[in-house]
Amino acid sequence: MQTTEFGVTTQKRTQFVDISTRIAELVKNQGWRNGVLTIFSPHTTAGITINENADPDVTRDMEWFSNRLIPQSTDFRHAEGNSDAHLKASFFGSSVQIIVREERLWLGTWQAIYFCEFDGPRQRRVYVAFSGD
Repeated sequence: MQTTEFGVTTQKRTQFVDISTRIAELVKNQGWRNGVLTIFSPHTTAGITINENADPDVTRDMEWFSNRLIPQSTDFRHAEGNSDAHLKASFFGSSVQIIVREERLWLGTWQAIYFCEFDGPRQRRVYVAFSGD
């Protein structure tokens, strides 16, 4: 298994950042040809997901809906005031796996990989692991 990491800077409390190009460049630069890529967020208030990249309204809707579904609230007992971010991170998940085929991410036509920020703005890390040849 080969591993690496990179940083992501977020600008808002809730934000979906397309990291697909960075991941694709990483795969190419590392010479990872065929295998499985795991992309992982090591943060308890951020996640990783795959969704549509053709229409920017999709990420706007995901931001809006996640905030509506789990609003920031003083009713939570966690003293840091970011329980909503912890819940959203669990809802979206901390990792995704993607097939790599001939040094390319094997994603669907409209798919992109998103870093999901729920407690920003912040400096974050993304871990990447590759198993294959």
